[in-house]
Formats: sequence, structure tokens, C-alpha cells
Amino acid sequence: MDPLDTEINWGIIGCGDVTEVKSGPAFNKVAGSRLLAVMRRDREKLLDYAERHGVPRTHVSADDLIHDPEIDAIYVATPPGSHREYALKIASANKHCCLEKPMALNFAECEEIAAAFAGKEAQLFVAYYRRSLPRFNQVKAWIDSGEIGAIRHINWSYFRPPSAADLSPEYDWRTDPAVSGGGHFVDLACHGLDLFIHLAGDIRDARGIAVNQQALYDAEDAVSACWVFDSGATGAGFWNFGASEYGDEVVIYGSRGCIRFSVFADRPLVLEGSDRSETVEIPHPENIQYFHIENMVKHLTGNGQHPVSGAEGGKASRIMDQILAGPG
Repeated sequence: MDPLDTEINWGIIGCGDVTEVKSGPAFNKVAGSRLLAVMRRDREKLLDYAERHGVPRTHVSADDLIHDPEIDAIYVATPPGSHREYALKIASANKHCCLEKPMALNFAECEEIAAAFAGKEAQLFVAYYRRSLPRFNQVKAWIDSGEIGAIRHINWSYFRPPSAADLSPEYDWRTDPAVSGGGHFVDLACHGLDLFIHLAGDIRDARGIAVNQQALYDAEDAVSACWVFDSGATGAGFWNFGASEYGDEVVIYGSRGCIRFSVFADRPLVLEGSDRSETVEIPHPENIQYFHIENMVKHLTGNGQHPVSGAEGGKASRIMDQILAGPG
């Protein structure tokens, strides 16, 4: 399509829970964007979704949606195990593609997907939407303006009790490594690791230890890791999904101060600089992927640059692969 066309017609493959509020409605709210079609194998659930969200077209076949001549861009909202298959088909059809996070099961698949889009008119994006959220734009602005000086270390602690799904004997794809690439660490930590790359630059190397403390499912449920950025700044984190309470705190330590915030919780941002201190509350939008989708549309219409395009979306997967590989 002509990049100067005023409207991007989107299709969604996999209109499940993530598309109900987080993303789906925003495709019709963003200027120059329209959700034209959705795909799901379960016809009853598909028609219900389309009726509730005012989507004019439905497909039970992903191939039919991919080759719909009026679809310009496709959002793949399925589990990571299917991302490679769909992305390669979308690239072959020369359609724009946005993959849910993580980009794929592992970094090797991410590289294959990125290579399929390289040199094409079709653009590739990954839904690391925190790079587009105003609250994290504020954190980046503080860093870029030198409020805390040079970044020395980033520390992230995330812990929570086991969920009802964890304790249930029912199957959950999120803790099936063959479908998700790992457990809750892969599902959630990728958001923070990608955000840290956005804030502090590329991560050169990472090491970690991953164990299964509760034996509730096949995947890891406790991870500790450390890493180093290209700048020489260090990082560390731990993630535990069998704790007694919830916690989510990032501290970015600089040469002249620090910044505190949460990756997932809607909590205030706290700047503790050598010259001044500031606390800012910036709530999440109703549809948390709104600004991410807006940035994709701007990118595709020649009005901006999306912060997670092409191979950029695979960087967090490379780091998670290194962490889960264990010592060595």
C-alpha cells in the first residue's frame, strides 16, 4: 500500500483475552486505523467477539485473513509457539505484521522472522508497548536529560503468589515451554528487559539461574539473573512466582541519583536526583496498547518511527535465552 494512505486496515489472528481491552478496541480508536477483520478457529467465539467489537469481517482460517486483499496489517495475538509460522506467512504475503510479545519461542526464531521481513516494504513490529507508554517516556526523559547522571546499575525485583491457574490441574499454555517458550518469567520479564534496553541501551551479556521450586508445572518458577549493558552499566533481577505477597520495583541507580518505578503496577514514578526530587503519577490508558498502536500507524503512514520495529523486537528474547541457559 502507499505509505501516505490515510487509513490502515488491520486484521487480528487470535482474538482472545489480550485483545478484549488491552489492544483490540484501540485499533478503532487510533486515528487512521481500522479493525477490519478478526480470525479465530472457534466460530461461536469469533462471531461473539466481532459483534461485541463491531468488526465487519470474520475468518476461521488464518490463511484467509492473511490473503484478504483489503487487509494491510496483521496483529498476531496468539501464543508465542505459533508466531514464527504466522509471521513467515505474513512476510510472504508482503503484509505488515505486529507480533505479541515475546516475539517468538526463542532468539533463533526471532532472527528467522526478522530476516523474512528484511528488505521488504512490509514492516515488522513487536508489542513491547511499554516503550510507547507516557509513564516510561517520562523515565526516559529524566535519564536523557541527565537528572541522575550516568546509569550505573538497574535492579528489578518481581514476586507474587501462585495464581489460581497455577494451582489448578487444568492446562495453561503460559506455563508450557513448548507453547510459551518458558513460564511466567518469559511471559512477563520480557517486558521489563525490553524496557531496560530502551532506557539504557543494548545488553551485551547475561547470566542466570532458573529453578522450579513449587513443581506446579513444567516451567521455571524462580529466576535470578545479572547482565551488563554495552555502556558498562550492570543490571540484576529476580522473579519468583511462589512468594507470599506481590512486589514489583525497579531502581535505576545513576552517578547523581536514582529513579524508582514499577514495570506492571500503576504506581508513581519517583525521581531522587542530587539537585531535586520529584514524584509523578501517570496512569495507564484504558487500552494499554493504544500508544503502541498509534506509533505503528504513524510509522506506516510516514509520520513517525515505532520504537520496536524489525530485529529490535528479538533483543529481549536473546537475553532471556542466555538467562535460562544457566551458568556456563
